[in-house]
Amino acid sequence: MASADDRAARRALALRMGAPWRGVSLTTRILVVNVIVLALIAFSLLYIDSYRRQVLGERFKRASSEAEIAAEALAQVSPQDRAAVLTTIGQRQHLRLRIYAPDGDLLADSFALVPPSYTLADPHGQPWPMKAARTIDRAMDALLGAPDVPAYAEPATTTLSSWPEAQAAQASGRTHVRERYAPDRTPMISAATPIGRQGAVLLVLQNAKDVTQAIRDARQTLADVVGVGLLLTIYLSLFLARTIVQPLRVLVRAAVRVRLGRDRTVVVPRLPDRRDEIGLLARALSDMTGALRQRMDAVERFAADVAHEIKNPLASLRSALESLDKIEDPELRRQLSDIANHDVQRIDRLITEIAEVSRIDAELARTTFELIDLRAMARALVGGRSRRGVNRDCQLDLRVLGNTPAIVEGVPPRLERVFENLLDNAVSFSPPGGLIVIEITTSPETISIEVRDQGPGIPPIAREKIFERFHSLRPAAEDFGAHSGLGLAIARTIIEAHDGSLAARDPLPGETGARFVIDLPLWRPEPEEA
Repeated sequence: MASADDRAARRALALRMGAPWRGVSLTTRILVVNVIVLALIAFSLLYIDSYRRQVLGERFKRASSEAEIAAEALAQVSPQDRAAVLTTIGQRQHLRLRIYAPDGDLLADSFALVPPSYTLADPHGQPWPMKAARTIDRAMDALLGAPDVPAYAEPATTTLSSWPEAQAAQASGRTHVRERYAPDRTPMISAATPIGRQGAVLLVLQNAKDVTQAIRDARQTLADVVGVGLLLTIYLSLFLARTIVQPLRVLVRAAVRVRLGRDRTVVVPRLPDRRDEIGLLARALSDMTGALRQRMDAVERFAADVAHEIKNPLASLRSALESLDKIEDPELRRQLSDIANHDVQRIDRLITEIAEVSRIDAELARTTFELIDLRAMARALVGGRSRRGVNRDCQLDLRVLGNTPAIVEGVPPRLERVFENLLDNAVSFSPPGGLIVIEITTSPETISIEVRDQGPGIPPIAREKIFERFHSLRPAAEDFGAHSGLGLAIARTIIEAHDGSLAARDPLPGETGARFVIDLPLWRPEPEEA
């Protein structure tokens, strides 16, 4: 039984089999493989058509030359010697020669003077391969759109009028060639030419079986080439299927193991050497798996944190309620009731914040963003907080720098929540009468919003931890449990959902306290909107 290392080696070898194709897209591969046979077939058809035309053209020229040479020889001899010349040429060249008088009567026929130099085959007595060859000939002519060729048959009369080419030659004084098909579908080529200037016409007939055989031989050769091309295409198709199916199977097995969750160490292969769609898919699956695992780990940690955060006030609440019936002192009973009420409020606050955190991601994913003027929003928030008296005795100073409109795309209630959380933090940590600065700066690409206070500041080592869920670093004078530790985590989640960033930075020179910086992309109208 093969070991795990052997199986891994075979999988790696299979994945490397497509090395020469790694940089070629699947579409190109499939097109190349499928086009090979089609290209060979198209080339074969074009070649056969061109070759057939060329062979017939050469044979027409040859027939025309033979007829003209024979006519010239007959014109040089006396009428008594024409029969001898006629039979000699017919026997040597395997031709049938006929001489017609100017009035159209037949004067001489080589086949009547000597035995025929060729005979036409009877298709009914031929074996089945010849019949199949004729069927293929007809199919090829139909496929190539070859012109219709009339069938050859001995005319009922022996006069010149039975041969259109002979009539044309007598009328024009030039040689005319015509093709017909014999019963076995071999070409019958006839050439008619004048004899001298007396109006007599020579008609030369030949059965060009060699033309049909040459075309069939060429067709057979090309059929062999197409057959080899078909075998090559089948091999390439199997090879292509292997280079596609094998890595897909590896990815499927890895995806199934990830889905079952039986092994957290399952690695989805990234196939870095493949630059085609399979490689893109592998890397996308690997990245997706990593993102899912991070999300699952975050959910698990969040669930554990929620259980831990709720367990503490619940334990305190249970202890206070259990002790309440055992204590008779009214003052102690009042204190225990206050503790129980405080714990209930703390649990309610935690549940509300936890529900808010769980709802933010889904809500922002399906909410349609709208255009927001951050300057107007900041002015409204600062004015509203002052009217509600939630700033204690702190002063809020709104500063707007730059002339570019501070327009972003987003969800107004969520961005307001971010500002409220940051301002609540700043008020909590600011000393009595402290100054809180909200500064909005625009640049060609981004909008920066800074919230600065005069509190104790944030140690550099804690500037990332404060954005973790349930991490709470509160002032000593603040009531225990007054905050859930989710405010900054919610704020960063909202800003990142708006393609921005939220971070705690070093204080500006000459200042102390915390400094939170929000960067959001500036909205720019599309050209058609502009």
